[in-house]
Amino acid sequence: MIIKDLTTGNIKVQLRSLAMPATIGYLFHTLYNVTDTYFAGTISTEALAALSVSFPVFFLLLGVGIGTSEGLTAIVANTLGEGEREKAIAMSKNALIFSFLVSISVVVVGLLSSEFLLQTMGAQGKYLQSALDYINIIILGSFFVNGGMFVNSLLNAQGDMVSFRNILIISFFLNIGLDYTFVSLGYGVKGIAYATVITEAITMFYLLYRLNKTALLGEGFRFDASFYKRVLSQGIPPTANMVFMALGVFVITYYASNYGQNIVAMLGVGMRIEQLAIMPIVGINVAVLAMVSQNSGARKYKRVREVIKIALLDSLHVSIAAFIVLMLFPAELMSFFSSDAEVITQGVLFLHVEAFIIFAFAVLFVFVALLQGIEKPNFIFYLSIIRQIIVPVILLEIIRQVGGDVLYVWLAIAFSVVLSAVVIWRFASNELAKKESLLR
Repeated sequence: MIIKDLTTGNIKVQLRSLAMPATIGYLFHTLYNVTDTYFAGTISTEALAALSVSFPVFFLLLGVGIGTSEGLTAIVANTLGEGEREKAIAMSKNALIFSFLVSISVVVVGLLSSEFLLQTMGAQGKYLQSALDYINIIILGSFFVNGGMFVNSLLNAQGDMVSFRNILIISFFLNIGLDYTFVSLGYGVKGIAYATVITEAITMFYLLYRLNKTALLGEGFRFDASFYKRVLSQGIPPTANMVFMALGVFVITYYASNYGQNIVAMLGVGMRIEQLAIMPIVGINVAVLAMVSQNSGARKYKRVREVIKIALLDSLHVSIAAFIVLMLFPAELMSFFSSDAEVITQGVLFLHVEAFIIFAFAVLFVFVALLQGIEKPNFIFYLSIIRQIIVPVILLEIIRQVGGDVLYVWLAIAFSVVLSAVVIWRFASNELAKKESLLR
């Protein structure tokens, strides 16, 4: 497999050729999660709530792998852009060792903390037991999830978004079959977890097979201690971003739980639908990270600026389409996952608010990718604390004290997203201008 050179050629064609398979891949990955939500809904509202309350726990534990793998993409792609292919090969092999250590750590920490985290969000009795039945199996399988993310980050760095897309499509259909089989056999939420672990293991081993076909796994191996320091430096801010995102979901779930179990169940469904709506934007984000990183390494900042411009325009088109769908068909989307009238009614309210902030998410994603790509990620850490923790906690605590309607919870989160989008747009634009000024 030939490493793609993203420092020359038509930017619009390259961006879309990378974003499309990434979008399709992540779309099927989200549909994969949606399938789990659907089958949980066929078991009971309690099972649906158990998956919903488990989601932030799983996301929190995966934050380390997700953030560090994004940092790895930026480092390896920058190195390829500099023309240092041998150095990139050494980095890739060290990255596999690093991924193994991270994955084992996540499993250990997850198993030790899962019950405490679920109880913190209000899970008790049978509700808690159902959530534990699901999440502890998922945590064991997170070894494969994290490993797959690291391997895919190395594929992304060289412009390969297709391998991930292909295996996720296959995994999606396999997961449907396994979910149906295990639930039909009476395994309940445990069966949904077993299906996830099996398909994630297949995904990781397939991606390893594809990586082994690339030039990034050439002959020889050299332990590089400086690489681990660099990947931690580059990976900690986006890792913190992912962890704070998970903590942000904890915060939302904690305050939403005051309004009842149906609201928690709705939140799990609503977030899945939101993920589907922004999936093309996630694909664009993955493409932006790869293109910005290679062009930053090559010091082609004019191309970087053009990548950002095209990405924002494409994201705007996606956001308009998502807005229309979420405003016109919210009840139909919610009713696919639950027949509970209260869940559907509250879901309509939630999705109407989300429709207005899709483009704000797009701005956040694109400029986070820009900061990672030019290896200036530290601001992501501080912004994430403010967006995910400080602002929501202040606003949601005020709402709780005054006894505000649940609508104000969703509006508070929306305000935090929009404010953060404006802030990171200004900051990241200034950082890119500083990079450009160094070449003058």
